[in-house]
Amino acid sequence: MDVFSFSAAFIAFFSVVGPPKVLLAFGGLAQIHPVGQLRTIALISSGAAVIVGLITGITAPWLLDLFHISTPALQLAGGVIFFLYAVGLVLGLHLGSDSPHQDAPDLVSGVRELLMPYVVSPLAMTAVLVEAAARDSFSWRSTVVGAYVSVIALDLVCVLLLANLLHRTHHTTIELLGRLLGLLLAAVGVDLVLDGLYDLGVPGLGERH
Repeated sequence: MDVFSFSAAFIAFFSVVGPPKVLLAFGGLAQIHPVGQLRTIALISSGAAVIVGLITGITAPWLLDLFHISTPALQLAGGVIFFLYAVGLVLGLHLGSDSPHQDAPDLVSGVRELLMPYVVSPLAMTAVLVEAAARDSFSWRSTVVGAYVSVIALDLVCVLLLANLLHRTHHTTIELLGRLLGLLLAAVGVDLVLDGLYDLGVPGLGERH
């Protein structure tokens, strides 16, 4: 495994689904779930995220070919979905949740809360597909998957260690940080859309880096 390639992939996944983003999602859950249940939710959702990442990363070239999806189209779709989710954060909406503040929260509701931001994060899945399909070799796809799984493992460790602190954090603080993060993620989503448009050759976008 190329250490430099692994490091680059790890940094990319850390930026889209690393602890700075994931801890806020768990912070919201910590306000309505007891610490023990929060840790169980973290274990289940992290396991699900690993499975999704493994399947997506290993089968990326075939998935894109099967559905006739180009990389720019994938960037556009991922960017739009991520932007909508980020706008929901800014406005204080809980997209993809049936009942985010029910009186008797359980494991199922907690895991469901994490589907969009964590288990099947649009930007993370877009990054996995784009990176894994960048080179036509199983070793490279293994490197990408390894980097993604490492970030998920880091997320899990952080949640398990900080569960008590998250539980004691005031709800208002979580809301403020969540809305600030939403603003930043909205910009990331727009940037991803612009990358897709640039790759499609849309004029007037200048040079993208």
